[in-house]
Amino acid sequence: MNPKVPDRLTSTFEEEELKGFSRSMAELQWLLIILSILYFFIPTRPITDTNAMIITLVCYSGLVMLFRYLNFHARETRWKLAIETWAMIAFITTILWHTGMVESPLLNLYLLVIIACAITLGKVMTLLEVALIACCYLYMGYLVYSVEIVAPVTFTMLMAKFSPFLLVAYVTSMLASDIKSAKSRITVMSQTDELTGLLNMRAFNTILEKEIAAAGRYNTPYTVLMIDIDSLKQINDHVGHSAGSRLIRIVASSLKNCVRNSDVLARYGGDEFVILMPQTSTEHAQIAAERIRAAIDNTSFDMNGNRVASTVSIGIASYPDCVSEAEAVLDKADVALYKSKHSGRNQVTYYDKTLEVVAAIA
Repeated sequence: MNPKVPDRLTSTFEEEELKGFSRSMAELQWLLIILSILYFFIPTRPITDTNAMIITLVCYSGLVMLFRYLNFHARETRWKLAIETWAMIAFITTILWHTGMVESPLLNLYLLVIIACAITLGKVMTLLEVALIACCYLYMGYLVYSVEIVAPVTFTMLMAKFSPFLLVAYVTSMLASDIKSAKSRITVMSQTDELTGLLNMRAFNTILEKEIAAAGRYNTPYTVLMIDIDSLKQINDHVGHSAGSRLIRIVASSLKNCVRNSDVLARYGGDEFVILMPQTSTEHAQIAAERIRAAIDNTSFDMNGNRVASTVSIGIASYPDCVSEAEAVLDKADVALYKSKHSGRNQVTYYDKTLEVVAAIA
């Protein structure tokens, strides 16, 4: 069973990743500004237009503050990062224009953009931005050397200066791609249950917290199903733990076949599973629960000559139908599951307040 992280969880991871990229991008932007300011005090080549350079610094600093501190774009996206890298290219090109163009000692500032782009935006965008930088570079070379730019000696000299940019873009893109691939595999491994390939509770809780926040903010309904395999301990004791593990995998597979793409299925631990059903009414949740119960009731397999079969007990709780607090739904579903287990098993129980009295007495 191949583990697959749901889109909502992947989206959560990407949001956190983009926030980290955004912080790093901000540091690079301020570094560019600081290095450009320092050039006023240690100019190795004359500044052709000091006023224009100061205006460029002020405008770019204002742009950075607009993006970073005035909530120009509250949600981080790769397009926002791309726009920021384009602004960095424009800023660096303008600075080079006033400090020697292709002969400017600040030419290597382009490397910061290339590295940032390779790490955050991928190979294709990196190639496009390197092409844009190359166009700016060759145009400035033409302004410095005029038609002599096509002369073998001049062109070779210019390409020798530019070749490190191509090398850095290639190497950084490859490393970023390998790191992203490895991180994706590690993420899947850390968020999935080894035995079943389903989400583990760490991943499930991440999604549940977002659902609870959405429910509290917009009063949207959601339902939780708690599912427990009946008689797993007896199967482990009489047939063996390998049979119990196989039963858990079969139940997990049956559950996957019964849930919708929008539902979130996870292994709660041991012989228990949990399903989060967003935007689901009480009626639809009960229908889904009965379908799950019936599907597993008809499932069995042979293990060393022994016929192994089991059933499941299910507890359901919904917000806001019967649970007034969005964060309490999981606990209330567990109370309903307790009722199913102690009322004969192989049944579905929907939570209501009378179950709390029963649980307290028991």
